[in-house]
Amino acid sequence: MILAVLALSACGGGSSTVVSPTQPPASAPTQAPPPVTPAMPGALQLSASTYAVAQTAGTVAITVTRSNGSSGAASVSYATSDGTAVAGTHYTAANGMLSWADGDAASKTFAVTVSTAPFAGSKTFSVALSNATGAKAGLPANAVVTISGSTAAAGNGPAAQLAAKLGVPSRLLLGLGSQAGISTISAVQSQALKVDIYDAYLGSGDWTSWNAPPCDYVCVVADAAKSIGAIPMYTYYQMANNGDGNISVVNDAAFMATYWSRLKVLFQDIAALKTPALVNVEPDFWGYVELNAPGHDPTQLAAVVSSNPDCATLANTVAGYARCVIAMARKYASNAYVGFPPSPWGGNTNADVVAFMNAVGAQNADFIVEETLDRDAGCFEVSPQPSDCARGGTGYYWDESNQTHPNFQDHLAEALAYHSGIGNLPIIWWQTPEGVPSTTPGGTPFHYRDNRVHYFLTHPDELVAVGGLGVVFSNGDGQQTSIATDGGQFQSLSGAYLAAPAKLP
Repeated sequence: MILAVLALSACGGGSSTVVSPTQPPASAPTQAPPPVTPAMPGALQLSASTYAVAQTAGTVAITVTRSNGSSGAASVSYATSDGTAVAGTHYTAANGMLSWADGDAASKTFAVTVSTAPFAGSKTFSVALSNATGAKAGLPANAVVTISGSTAAAGNGPAAQLAAKLGVPSRLLLGLGSQAGISTISAVQSQALKVDIYDAYLGSGDWTSWNAPPCDYVCVVADAAKSIGAIPMYTYYQMANNGDGNISVVNDAAFMATYWSRLKVLFQDIAALKTPALVNVEPDFWGYVELNAPGHDPTQLAAVVSSNPDCATLANTVAGYARCVIAMARKYASNAYVGFPPSPWGGNTNADVVAFMNAVGAQNADFIVEETLDRDAGCFEVSPQPSDCARGGTGYYWDESNQTHPNFQDHLAEALAYHSGIGNLPIIWWQTPEGVPSTTPGGTPFHYRDNRVHYFLTHPDELVAVGGLGVVFSNGDGQQTSIATDGGQFQSLSGAYLAAPAKLP
């Protein structure tokens, strides 16, 4: 309702004025308030949905941007996850939080470490943003990172070349040696296993008399290997005939005369077989020499060499002895492939061991023999230790998650150092224990714990990435776990591996 005030003159004839309250006086005009600018916190997102990095780069930088505003503090979490690349193997898992202050619109980055262990092809992992606070979650919030491997083209590397000479598939090879208390051949046949290499010792004693001529023990091993479709591997362990670690025999004329004679028979036998064979030359001997040679120099430790007519021009040193072994193999058996086993305990560092083996002349051989442990790890964890596992130190069981030390990445770094430092030769792991994985240390005879079978057969690409050609699993003692007492572990894991094998680069 509109009200009006009527003002009348007290004397007649006066005029009247109506004043409306809806019309403000001219003396008090109205003014609109200034507009309010809304707060713009912006959005947080990755700078791209894909990133690429070369394996040799070492790290890859991932960028997160803040766009369309910078009002107020903001933060976002990030985390990586495996694709075909495996954390701890091909890259280092990363997670954390990035933060922005009020008014800060600058991009933020975090780095993901890429493993320097080479591999072939490419591997991928993912990065994801989550839990954005103080700002919107923008897009892309997820990205795929591709790591390009740096190894040789598939099928052209040293391991693939040796596989071709051996006439075996171009994939990581599987081998078996002695099994505690059982026949390796019978176990392979009863479990219907596929084995590429069959390893046997030519150990202490006169192996040339272990079978009636004209076929000595070399032929026995070759026949056994043939029966399961494998190539033979002879572990030549004659230097220990006068006691393990007694390196004085290398300069004993009578001992070495017999030694050279038997070695010649070995190569002549292999030649007569007309099929490829591997020869693992004197495990542990090289470690003892490295520890005891003057200045750790094999050219400074005397050996009987030049009296051997096949090596008359070579030096009478341990280095000359090694070169003589290779020369005899080349002369008598073109189908024999020779490898030397470095001893990690012989030097203080991997570089020490590499330098020593090169002084020996191991880079002129055909492959490198890589040792892991000659017993199940659990055998060393039992208290009191069994007599065959009485050894000092700790760390025999390796961390399969590669988070604490010692772990498998530590060992693979050692293998890569040997491969790249000793002639780029392919690697065959030898006498790898077969114990069953367990979180409980120790175990019992024939059932001690170990996780090397599990790790190696579920991470074969890591082995070929550091130069691997094959793995031979066997027992270093009669009380260790075998493929007959491992609960079917080797049978199931080797079958799964062979269904999707790791090709040799």
